[in-house]
Amino acid sequence: MNPARIIEAVLFGGRWLIVPVYLAMLVLLGIIVVYFVGELVHALPGIVSISENDLIALTLSLIDLSLTANLVVLVILSGYENFVRRVEVTPGDPRPEWMARIDFSGLKLKLLASMTVIAAVHLLRSLLDETVETNRDLAWQLVIVLAFGVLALLLAVTDRVEHKGH
Repeated sequence: MNPARIIEAVLFGGRWLIVPVYLAMLVLLGIIVVYFVGELVHALPGIVSISENDLIALTLSLIDLSLTANLVVLVILSGYENFVRRVEVTPGDPRPEWMARIDFSGLKLKLLASMTVIAAVHLLRSLLDETVETNRDLAWQLVIVLAFGVLALLLAVTDRVEHKGH
């Protein structure tokens, strides 16, 4: 057999090395779910006497966890499908529509958009908690949100220009 073919086969087979990372991310997803449920259960006893700001902060925290869990699912499924092997589902199985059409560029854009929203939710939560954050901390959080947003916009424009050229 040709040595170049052997090297290519080994390199191509190396893509399976990422699978344990995706499996570990499933464990991480489980941890996020357990933490989410814990936060919700912890808040339930005092829910009738909770202040409006505390309710909004709780809601933002749970939204933040939900978005983070969505991000983990996105990375697991699209990463596996883009880099390891196409996910085969039987007819009638629910398959998210985005899985059929997302490529690596689309994945990067979705990741950046998700990170921007997560950072924005964190900023909103920080704004509600006046005792914890300094103006400098809030300014840095705003800079991070804006940087993620600008980066996502630039990536989208670059991707659009690149696809128009083909």
